[in-house]
Amino acid sequence: MPVPPSLIRLRSAAFWGLSILVALASWRFLLLGVELSMPFVAYHAQVRPLEFYAHIGLAPVALALMPFQVWTGLRQHRPQLHRWIGRIYGLAILLAGLGGLQMAFGTTAGPVAGLGFGLLAIAWLGSTGRGIWLAWQGRIAEHRAWMIRSAALTFAAVTLRLYLPLLFVSLGETAGYSLVAWACWLPNLAVAEWVLRRNRSLLSAA
Repeated sequence: MPVPPSLIRLRSAAFWGLSILVALASWRFLLLGVELSMPFVAYHAQVRPLEFYAHIGLAPVALALMPFQVWTGLRQHRPQLHRWIGRIYGLAILLAGLGGLQMAFGTTAGPVAGLGFGLLAIAWLGSTGRGIWLAWQGRIAEHRAWMIRSAALTFAAVTLRLYLPLLFVSLGETAGYSLVAWACWLPNLAVAEWVLRRNRSLLSAA
């Protein structure tokens, strides 16, 4: 059954809106300070400040740029701009992902949360790096597939913020944080794989 155009527009608006709004909200520490704006992870600012600020400062850059990178119109009509945005997107993920990986190793939230966020950082770095390498090789269809996976993992910043209040209320902070470390990205990646399998003919087009 074809998806109604109105639903497609609604999903697109939600995708763009949530990505941009969460990216902007993530920089609230610039106005409010880390202790007030993100007290649950503020200890990282004292223990590993370089990694912490790389993550919280540059992950929103990747999130804000991500919708532009999956925008077909930009890719088709402004390919040079698409490439330059892609370079900034990739660099932001490299630095934010490495910072996030170090934070996952040093988290006080326990091994379950640490492993979940650590694997997210590895998958984020790996999928983005693979996608960029494929673009350099001119393997555009494979590049698109891997960048869809990268986008799904970048969107974990949104799903984490949607799930976390509900999980904190229902399970408590410790259990809720451990669960969201996995729930914020594994379903996203599963949806991306489902989309890729349904649209193999689109991805095969250069």
